[in-house]
Amino acid sequence: MKLTGPPRKRLHRLLARAPIWIYRLGLGGLLGRRLVLLTHTGRSTGRERQVVLEVIGRYDDQGYLVASGYGSRAQWYRNIVAEPRVSFQVGWRRHSGTARPLPPDESGRRLRDYARRHPRAAAWLMRTIGQQVDGTGHDSDDSGGGGARGSGGGGARGSGGVPDADAAYERIGSDPRGGVPIVALVPR
Repeated sequence: MKLTGPPRKRLHRLLARAPIWIYRLGLGGLLGRRLVLLTHTGRSTGRERQVVLEVIGRYDDQGYLVASGYGSRAQWYRNIVAEPRVSFQVGWRRHSGTARPLPPDESGRRLRDYARRHPRAAAWLMRTIGQQVDGTGHDSDDSGGGGARGSGGGGARGSGGVPDADAAYERIGSDPRGGVPIVALVPR
């Protein structure tokens, strides 16, 4: 299944937003430290908006890294570029802070590093958003990643340190227009 944008059907939207309701019920800690609830300000409306994203790594031991799977056209990404002050929750911990898109070179390295640690989850993400990655590997992460088991589909399984795949992930992460930019969530 390839996604070219956010879910359009009502049931798909409800399922995609289910983790937000888990956080709102005060149960976000049950989702662990692989997900973050990001609360940001709408660039046009000024209203509070929320999205749940996968944490792909740590940033300077205090912050977290997230990937914009829909690139620079994702609404949450466009909102944090316009207004970088955000709040976010990882596990049971809540933070106020800043969302900063990483420079292209660093973004590419961080996406490559994520693919090395979680090759099947990274490959699933790339297939889902229509990005092509070459190489093979096996994901040692059993926490899901949204398709790590039985995801099927063609193409690469991930990086796992395969040079061609590493270069592809780095290229995708460093492409500011059609790639997958990485954002640092830094607490105050």
